[in-house]
Amino acid sequence: MPHRADDVLTELVHRRGPALVAYAHLLSGDHAAAQDLVQDALVRVFGRLRRGFTPDSAEAYVRRAILTVFLDDRRRQGRFAGVRHVVATPDEAPPEPPADARLDLRTALATLGPQHRAAVVLRYYDDLTVPEVAACMNVSTGTAKRYVHDALRRLEGVLGPLATGDDDEATAVVPLAARSRAGEEDS
Repeated sequence: MPHRADDVLTELVHRRGPALVAYAHLLSGDHAAAQDLVQDALVRVFGRLRRGFTPDSAEAYVRRAILTVFLDDRRRQGRFAGVRHVVATPDEAPPEPPADARLDLRTALATLGPQHRAAVVLRYYDDLTVPEVAACMNVSTGTAKRYVHDALRRLEGVLGPLATGDDDEATAVVPLAARSRAGEEDS
């Protein structure tokens, strides 16, 4: 039975809305910006009549649209920053964060540029392979691999070593699929 677009949208937002906002929050680093990303993505996906959508297939389109909207906005901001001096006065420097601010993954992700951040989120949160990350970001596999590598090095600078070799207490940053494959090989 074909689903009506309104019904699919309603079911998607009720069932998967918080997960979509959480995904967008990982990319943007800000809850309000994440909500805006999800809303923009929903408008892009459901803005025109589509037939045969199910909530599950619609979620895949919306996740892709969230990534596209995020990267497009960052590119646009970068271009505007280059000519802002022509149209506006410089902003004041942002306030320094408190010295006792807790160091966590969100803070570390905030140190990354949009391409690097997107690559890490796609690789480790969405559990995609490097070629899949490249396809999502519309870049070559080598470029995606470089983004992930450079991002991990920057994250290590903020968080400390992400993997320390054979030490049993160290937790390596390993995608879920790789962990499950490693478990199968050990069996």
